[in-house]
Amino acid sequence: MVGIQDIPKFFLAFFLVLPIISLVHEAGHVFFAWLMGGKNIKVTIGSGKVLFRVGMLEVRKYYFWYGLCTFDNLRRREKFANILIFSGGALFNAIAAVVVISMIENEVLEPGILTYQFTYFSLYYIFFALLPMPYPDGHYSDGKVILDLIRRKASLQEKTYRIHWDEEKKQWCVLDHNRKLIEAFDDEKKALEKAHEVAAANRPSRLLNSVSGKESEVYHYPTIPL
Repeated sequence: MVGIQDIPKFFLAFFLVLPIISLVHEAGHVFFAWLMGGKNIKVTIGSGKVLFRVGMLEVRKYYFWYGLCTFDNLRRREKFANILIFSGGALFNAIAAVVVISMIENEVLEPGILTYQFTYFSLYYIFFALLPMPYPDGHYSDGKVILDLIRRKASLQEKTYRIHWDEEKKQWCVLDHNRKLIEAFDDEKKALEKAHEVAAANRPSRLLNSVSGKESEVYHYPTIPL
């Protein structure tokens, strides 16, 4: 039975338990992204202004809400690898909940409102992560991405951006997925910076360097798991 004295503990759940569950969730994405050869892996906990960064972890002002995992240049890009990465968050939440329940049943932990909240909110996280739906900010839930991967939906097809040396104009041109000009530069470095900016903002995408008819991949930006 929940009493008035338990109300502060519910507030504690939002400021302590939820961020821990979010961190466990992102750890699942990180583990499988690392396993599939992802580079530059970063984890963001919360939203708003950045409070601090430690290694790959970034904690923001509203640390009790939202989580994000970014990485680049996967070594393995096949459908199964991506499904593992996007399933990883919910899988780690499920494992953590089972561990806590087992510890309670084996009397390693005492049942209480915090252990209850941990298991409850872990299941909450799993449900909304796997529910195939778009979020208000335009991102897709992990479940939506997994479903689209299975269905091979066009929304997850990689877009290809290029930096191309135009011999006639003597300029470096940044081209979109349809090979239409985005912007031209005299300096290759500036063109590359612009191309990275565009490709990163339109994941999943590849960035190619096209010189004398030969193309080489510069970078790969996969879809971001939440």
